[in-house]
Amino acid sequence: MVFQTFLLLSTVLGLLHICRALMEIAWWVWASFLRPMKNLKEYGPWAIVTGPTDGIGKAIAFRLARHHGLNLVLVGRDPSKLRSVSSEILKMNKSIEVRSIEVDLAGDINKGMEKIREGIGGLDIGILINNAGTGYPYSRFLHEADEELVARIIRVNVEFTTMLTHLVLPAMVKKKKGAIVNIGSASGSFLPASPLATIYSATKAYVGKFSRSLHVEYKQHGIDVQCQAPFYVATNLTKMEPSFFTPSADGYADWCMSWIGQEAVCTPYWTHSIRWFAVRLLPDVLLEWLALRHFLLKRQKGIMYEHSKHL
Repeated sequence: MVFQTFLLLSTVLGLLHICRALMEIAWWVWASFLRPMKNLKEYGPWAIVTGPTDGIGKAIAFRLARHHGLNLVLVGRDPSKLRSVSSEILKMNKSIEVRSIEVDLAGDINKGMEKIREGIGGLDIGILINNAGTGYPYSRFLHEADEELVARIIRVNVEFTTMLTHLVLPAMVKKKKGAIVNIGSASGSFLPASPLATIYSATKAYVGKFSRSLHVEYKQHGIDVQCQAPFYVATNLTKMEPSFFTPSADGYADWCMSWIGQEAVCTPYWTHSIRWFAVRLLPDVLLEWLALRHFLLKRQKGIMYEHSKHL
């Protein structure tokens, strides 16, 4: 009798697990490939994009202008690159406006916010894309990172993201709509540890928690706050070539658009979500061991590259 009861319970639990797995797969297919994209222009006519002169930020800016007809405020530190990107966007879509605000994201945060406040005065900001971020030039132990590098990563990834979000929220609350997208990282949201990339991944973990909490806090005010946490994307920051699991910035941006205004924390690119599923199945101790080996190898390659530059 006891054995039969145990067998029945095991069967029921097994079926429940199978049903849950099937439901998750069905939801993933719908969310990734079938769910209609939101009309981003309904949030408002203007979008702010930080770090728009290269990589993911540039690709997002182009898509907001080309496919969604949004006016853009581009926030970056290089005036020549800002002018170049602005010119490219305006050639592509002459019906929109583009404003550039030159700010050193790792500089004086108060001066930077004041400059942005003046630059967006009178604009109906519907979307904020906090894309700007920085990390180590290559993987390293914490004691190998100088104080300025550590401070710079925290200022850009944490302080600037926080303060710019704080700046745009009051107007969004007043009109009861808006979208804020913070570009995080899988290293901060999904992996148990990222040794030799500790400060970077810790700041991105902050971005994830910051976004998730604001998502709950401001949903009642009609504001969608989201952290997009990609795995590797082929950009100047990662120094990687595009592959099946590593999309180009353009490839990632296409998927980024379709997820804006949805879940609080997500990884939009479809092969990244497969990786996320695989990560959930593996024990933390194995993931930590693999991460340590991976970043030790990247550290060695970085040291060799730096050494070759001085030969």
